[in-house]
Amino acid sequence: MAPQRDDAVIGSTRDIRLAVVGAGMRGHAYASGAAGIPGVEIVAVAEPNPTTVARFTRGFPGAQVFGDWRELAAQPRLADAVIVTLPDQEHRDASVAFAEAGYDILLEKPIATSPEDCNDIEAAASSNNVSVTVCHVLRYTSYTQKLRELLDSGAIGEIMQIEHLEPVGHLHFAHSFVRGNWRQSATSHSLLLAKSCHDIDWLLYIMGRPVQRVTSFGSLGYFRPESRPAGASDRCVTCPVESSCAFSAVRFYRRGLDNPGSAEEYNALVMAGEVTPEAIDRALETGPWGRCAYLCDNDVVDHQTVQLEFTDGRLASFTLSAFTEGTNRKTRLFGTAGQITGDGRMISVYDFCTLQTTVYDTDELGFDAASGHGGGDLRLIEAFISALRTASPEQLSTSIAQSMASHRVVFAAEEARRTGTVVSLPAAPARP
Repeated sequence: MAPQRDDAVIGSTRDIRLAVVGAGMRGHAYASGAAGIPGVEIVAVAEPNPTTVARFTRGFPGAQVFGDWRELAAQPRLADAVIVTLPDQEHRDASVAFAEAGYDILLEKPIATSPEDCNDIEAAASSNNVSVTVCHVLRYTSYTQKLRELLDSGAIGEIMQIEHLEPVGHLHFAHSFVRGNWRQSATSHSLLLAKSCHDIDWLLYIMGRPVQRVTSFGSLGYFRPESRPAGASDRCVTCPVESSCAFSAVRFYRRGLDNPGSAEEYNALVMAGEVTPEAIDRALETGPWGRCAYLCDNDVVDHQTVQLEFTDGRLASFTLSAFTEGTNRKTRLFGTAGQITGDGRMISVYDFCTLQTTVYDTDELGFDAASGHGGGDLRLIEAFISALRTASPEQLSTSIAQSMASHRVVFAAEEARRTGTVVSLPAAPARP
């Protein structure tokens, strides 16, 4: 079932012009969602990759093209807001520049790759009286909204503890965090920030109170040269053991040719620029995604746990792992009157008094990037457009001020992992 559009957004008549900075998969997804809302126009795109620009402008032929975000930022302001989906390490400079140019900003997570850079973006937004909305799409899914409704109604009493798993998936992990753009901490910071600041933000949102202490454990335990199978070569296309390898790039990306509209096609498009046999073979032979998964220049962890203590002693544990089937997140919430078990779509509520279980199906969409994150992408865009039209950014649940709270927890968790300590956080407002 496709997510339903918000009638209030559709009914508003104020035209909105948007610029997109970074025309990759996330930029294209947000632009497509926005352009489907009446009265919204994509007027500009800044992107240095000609192939990516060509794909983007096929969908938005009226967009003015800039080869670099700096060229766009230097122009007189030509849109109401800008969607920033650049590589993580460019978020700080671009966001500050667009804030100073007077743009409201929709910023892909993470905010930036260091606490200092995050602070700079927040300060620039404040001093220039513009809004920054962070793309924590987990908050906007129908699953999350139903879960919050159940919790607010007292379905399980008071939450005492949460257990949350992000099963990254062995193939997705190899694609993004071993061979792909988020493999090195020097360019994308930690795996926890790059992949799972979503999850830490979601835990704060669900628990509804700030974290006071955090600790974490994790390491790069497997995707290393010493785990390489005997006889393996440096590229899958020339490897004599490729057919028996769980992380074969050949098998993984060629599946995109046979599965249109799937996550496999999405990943093939990311690695090859276009989903054709010639483009995929060329990328396997020469590009970073064709390398042996054990012989890459990756250094981010492949498994990690985070333990959170909230201000009143309530607890949450978070696990992310490469060594999983690629499925939805799994969560158990333990309350004083019952337990909730959820997976991003289905919610099961067990009542301690009646000993009965009630099941809710919140969405028929799967939760992956190719499907729009279970409707979260679309609802985020709708909320952002509505806030622009009514000049009321305070209605958004993922403003930079709110998202900074969870980013501080992520940075603290990484400090705890590196130092083997428990890190205390300063007092914060009661609800993000």
